[in-house]
Amino acid sequence: MDTFWVGVSFFIFLGILAYFGVPKAIVAALDARGEKVAHELAEARRLRIEAEKLLAEYEAKRKAAESEAASIIAAANDEAKRLAAEAEAKLNDFVTRRTKSAEEKIAQAEVQAEAEVRAAAAEAATKAAEIIIRAQVGGQTGDALFATGLSEVKAKLN
Repeated sequence: MDTFWVGVSFFIFLGILAYFGVPKAIVAALDARGEKVAHELAEARRLRIEAEKLLAEYEAKRKAAESEAASIIAAANDEAKRLAAEAEAKLNDFVTRRTKSAEEKIAQAEVQAEAEVRAAAAEAATKAAEIIIRAQVGGQTGDALFATGLSEVKAKLN
C-alpha cells in the first residue's frame, strides 16, 4: 500500500510540475544546450578544417625548403668539385712550370759547364803547345808560331 501512495504522490508531483511549466523550461534549457553544443561542434569542424589547411600549407613549405636545401647542397658539392679540379689544374700547371724552369736551369748549367770545360781544355792545349813549341823552336820564331797557334785555337774553340 505504501507503493500505491508513492505512485499517487509521484503523479501529483508531475502534475504540479506540468502546471507550472517546468517541463517547458527543461526542454528549452536542453534545446539551448543542444544548440550551444551544435554551435561548438560547427566551430570545432571549422577550426579542424583550418588546421588541416595550415598543416598542408606548412608541409608544402617544408617540402619546398627541403628541396631548396638539397639544391643548395648539390650546388655546393658541384662548386667544391669545380674548385678542387681548378686547384689541381693550377697545381699541375705550377709543377709543369717549375719542372720546365728546373730543366732550363740544368740545360744552362750544362752549357756553362761545357763552355768551362772547353775553356779549360783550350787553356791546357795552349800550355801544352807552348811547352812543345818552346822546346822544339826557340827564340823569336817560337814566340810568333805560338801567338799564331793560340789565336787559331781560341777561334776554333769559341
